[in-house]
Amino acid sequence: MKRVTPFFLLLQQGQKILPLHPSFSPVEKWMTMCRAIHCTYCRSKAAAPPEEAEMLHSLPLNQSAKGDERNLDEYYSAEQRSVILQVLNTADDRELASVKLLRGKKSASIIEYRNKNGPFQDIQSLMNVPLLKFRSVVKVCDSILNPNERAETREKKSQLAKCIKPDVERERLESAKTIVSIVSGTRKIAWAHVDRGLNILDWQQEECHNFMRGTYQTYTYLEDILSVVSKIPVADIYILEKPGISAQNVNLFSVAVHLRTVEAMLYCLLSTGFIQDGQHRVLSMVRTAVGKHFDLMVAESRTSGAELVRQFMTDSVTQTNPRVTFPRDMVLRYRKMFQLGGRERAEEMCDALLQAVAFYEIVHDIQCSEKS
Repeated sequence: MKRVTPFFLLLQQGQKILPLHPSFSPVEKWMTMCRAIHCTYCRSKAAAPPEEAEMLHSLPLNQSAKGDERNLDEYYSAEQRSVILQVLNTADDRELASVKLLRGKKSASIIEYRNKNGPFQDIQSLMNVPLLKFRSVVKVCDSILNPNERAETREKKSQLAKCIKPDVERERLESAKTIVSIVSGTRKIAWAHVDRGLNILDWQQEECHNFMRGTYQTYTYLEDILSVVSKIPVADIYILEKPGISAQNVNLFSVAVHLRTVEAMLYCLLSTGFIQDGQHRVLSMVRTAVGKHFDLMVAESRTSGAELVRQFMTDSVTQTNPRVTFPRDMVLRYRKMFQLGGRERAEEMCDALLQAVAFYEIVHDIQCSEKS
């Protein structure tokens, strides 16, 4: 049976390896130790930032500035204090509500305090405002000094988070030299191998004969999908189309189950290095996000992008700097597949290509907006 170390022994052991503030209560010591253990055990490859560790060791939880050795004004330069006090002394309720942590009662408390006691003379006097504590005052001041930083970061992150899952570092997406975009249908799986310059390196589809036939036999699916995976080129990142069909749709339930089964198998078979390094190289991209990027949405439905792909192929041959560059033999081989009224419409190939182009363009647009 596994032995459990008593609470007081953990505290004694913890203080030997983790310097704790002398004013910490036992509960605060325990919470700080748990936080440090989380940083070193659960995220051993990414240790807690030095500034965060310093705050953990020096600032007790829920401690006010009255008990802290340093005055709040000492954290900021004279110019920074002037900017902070200018905002806090002149902003109305609506303007204060736009500052981080000052929505609702806190902004009302600041205005009430100003009306009763006059303008704030220093940042330390914010500690006299009801509902404001040491840490919340620090966050308020930082938000005033950097009003757009967090909003822009959050907006950029949300743009990617809305269309690409799971969440990965944006730097990894930007540094991907090549990707393989994969789209599965009810009978076929198509992929497009594309580099950062939107040059098409490979573009194919494979017929899967066991899809949507009879009962869902896992081993038959595995045979078809393994055959496809063996032909997919190596890339930095693999992008799968996230099916837009809800499993709650009774009429299309079998199709939804099929698409999710294929998606799950592709995740497993392509994520060969995940166990070793924990890095996601297989991501899912929402189908409607691609549709919105290319203006293919009609209400909540996405229309075919075959005409757009046909235009890409034409421009690749006729323009000097096309949006997408195809090898000439690929244009000759596939141009008939995307003609209007054609007998064979390669929708999966079309969607795989558009997904790859949308991925790179969305990531590039976010990168450019950050630099500007």
